[in-house]
Amino acid sequence: MKKNILLGVFITLLFTACTQETQNKIGRSIQNWTGTDGVLDIYMGEKLVKRFIKIDKLSTAMSTDGKTSRSYRYAYGYLDLNYNYKIDEGEKKLYFEISNYSTSYIFYDNPGSN
Repeated sequence: MKKNILLGVFITLLFTACTQETQNKIGRSIQNWTGTDGVLDIYMGEKLVKRFIKIDKLSTAMSTDGKTSRSYRYAYGYLDLNYNYKIDEGEKKLYFEISNYSTSYIFYDNPGSN
């Protein structure tokens, strides 16, 4: 019991000693690790043309050397064919990529998941 309390105090002190940027990075990595219920809407002009749901993380592709980012993002998500924010029969999990330059999209938490 005492070990758990000491560990908790140590982690708290370590976290508060970090800079704000480091805390933000830690927070993002924890959020990515635990997953989120993300939604990605893709638009053509003003029209919604695709929706992916249950996305845990939208990642930026990195170059082979790992030093520079590429001009697209990728993830896995369920294609929401009827735009109802739910996985229905026949809606499958897919890998997808979107361009940073030519794709109009919005990525957000699923409003119906709370």
